[in-house]
Amino acid sequence: MVSEIDFVGKIHQENEEVVSEQPVTKRRFLTIEQVAEELNVGLPQVRALLKTGELRGIQIGGRGMWRIGQTDLENYIISAYEQTAARILNGDLSPEED
Repeated sequence: MVSEIDFVGKIHQENEEVVSEQPVTKRRFLTIEQVAEELNVGLPQVRALLKTGELRGIQIGGRGMWRIGQTDLENYIISAYEQTAARILNGDLSPEED
């Protein structure tokens, strides 16, 4: 039995299996912890990237809490891919290195 119902999300029913698709809302800003989790690195590494300016971020409030824009994180990732590819092409980094 195949049926489809459209509303906020979609529900598809095929062979007794129901899958619900709900819209995913992305946050505009991420915490250092969320960025570290996304990049699979430690908090000190994210702080170092912010301090050197490699990763753009803003400080909020009197305690200077860091927030990183979702687009800034995506731009950092794109840049990191480009830099890595250039290093491989130049022979500065072999693909097998960790």
